[in-house]
Amino acid sequence: MINLNRRRRQTILSAGLLGLLGISLAAPALAGVFSVTPVRIYMVPKDRATAVTITNEGNEPLVMQADLYEWKQKPDGQDELTLTEDLFLSPPIIKLAPNSRQVVRLAMMHPPIQGRQLTYRMIVREIPEARPADKTVQVQIALAFSLPVFITPPGAKAKLDCTVERVAADTVKAVCENTGTAYAHPAALLLNSSTGDRIVGEDIGGGYILPDIKRSFDLKRKEGKIPAGKARLVVSLADGTEQSYDVNVAE
Repeated sequence: MINLNRRRRQTILSAGLLGLLGISLAAPALAGVFSVTPVRIYMVPKDRATAVTITNEGNEPLVMQADLYEWKQKPDGQDELTLTEDLFLSPPIIKLAPNSRQVVRLAMMHPPIQGRQLTYRMIVREIPEARPADKTVQVQIALAFSLPVFITPPGAKAKLDCTVERVAADTVKAVCENTGTAYAHPAALLLNSSTGDRIVGEDIGGGYILPDIKRSFDLKRKEGKIPAGKARLVVSLADGTEQSYDVNVAE
């Protein structure tokens, strides 16, 4: 479960208030605190519905809204979200008393296409306008959380292929393409020399790669130039597995 009051919370400012916050960071602000579990939703075609729990961890009532989007990626890996009716959430508006929780149901409206994973995003956001007015608050912050939803038929799986390209003397670009039928989720990249010595590594926690998509990740070495020649790229995936690729770093 992710607590949106922690450092890693994902905060979205409502468009009308973004400028105000940028002008006066010292202005009194108000935001609710909520958590959502699970943080990733996995379904198979026979699962017509699944449960999501939303918890108000604050001392003020909250009104939440959930919207569902088809999740695709552009050829460069940039996310592309489109409102969808493929899924249905009940109830779509969630009213939470202080320190309370509610279970909502996420259901599929139509059987998914066999053989290929379907990907969606459920964005749960606070509706600050529904909170009673407080004259001491000049800025209201709307917190939101985006949950990936994966509907995976039997046999669908990722197939990841990675290479490296020289960007600068101290930087290479790892280029990874998913030619499979389900998402890949690299979490960290490590470039080792042909003898197994570590050259450079990076954590890339947000590195989802949907099917038929290619993404690149920069690996910059702090200790100087990345040597040319044969090397080994180790890709650590979010599920705890690793994949390794023999690569060649250009001069």
